[in-house]
Amino acid sequence: MARIDLNNLATFILVARERSFTRAAAQLGVSQSALSHTIRGLEEKLGIRLLTRTTRGVSATEAGVRLLADISPYYEGIEAALAGLQNLKEKPAGTFRISAHDHAASTVLWPRLSKLLPANPELRIEITISYGLIDIVAERYDAGVRLGDQVAKDMIAVRIAPDLRMAVVGAPSYFTSRPKPRTPQDLTTHNCANLRLPTHGGLFAWEFVKGDKALQVHVQGQAIFNTTPQMLEYALEGYGLAYVPEDLVQHHVSEGRLVQVLKEWCPTFPGYHLYYPSRRQSSPAFSLVVDTLRYRPEKK
Repeated sequence: MARIDLNNLATFILVARERSFTRAAAQLGVSQSALSHTIRGLEEKLGIRLLTRTTRGVSATEAGVRLLADISPYYEGIEAALAGLQNLKEKPAGTFRISAHDHAASTVLWPRLSKLLPANPELRIEITISYGLIDIVAERYDAGVRLGDQVAKDMIAVRIAPDLRMAVVGAPSYFTSRPKPRTPQDLTTHNCANLRLPTHGGLFAWEFVKGDKALQVHVQGQAIFNTTPQMLEYALEGYGLAYVPEDLVQHHVSEGRLVQVLKEWCPTFPGYHLYYPSRRQSSPAFSLVVDTLRYRPEKK
């Protein structure tokens, strides 16, 4: 059988339902002769008459009735799907997928985005934890989160958090038998929690800065992790030192569960940025998420 133009089938459905070439032509914005020509061409390709034309109107033949019953549900489903897309333009709906590592997810993304859910029941938030510098376009994410200096130049970046300062911490019990490190080089004699990054498979080097002097230390220890919470627990339980975001440990330090060392050496990095590939992202859900996450410094 010759390939059938689906638009011609949609035209047949409309004529059969309206039982009038005049009304169908008016809805489609075409002439009656053009509409009649389309139906004739469809009947010729199928090799069977679908509509009977009389002076009183149009009626479906037995074959036309059967075809109408068989294909109408599919076209109704297509119309419903297209209407659903229209709804996405009018209100926040659908799934917004974000890739981020655990610290950004727990301290920035979820605390803010979770507040959107009660008022937007058709919005779904998917947060995937990843330390790798993944390709969000290839992996079909709507956006990703990285520190400001890690965002590619061809991406749109929106700051969502203040600058991030790191901290080296250990439990008081750990220091009962070991001196506190006075310089980053002293860390080579300490039991430190290592972080393995999936991007290149190696261990993360602890970074330090003091004045115009910057250095990296490849620490040693009995444990290697791939997420921040485990490194923090390692320090809290007294096994050794951890290099983690300062905001995660401030309350532990103030309450005496952890001791912060090398504070004058710990660097500050550009804060987290939400990044995405194009300014053409304009759905209500996208706009709502970006606006909710946008960092607004508190006025002093």
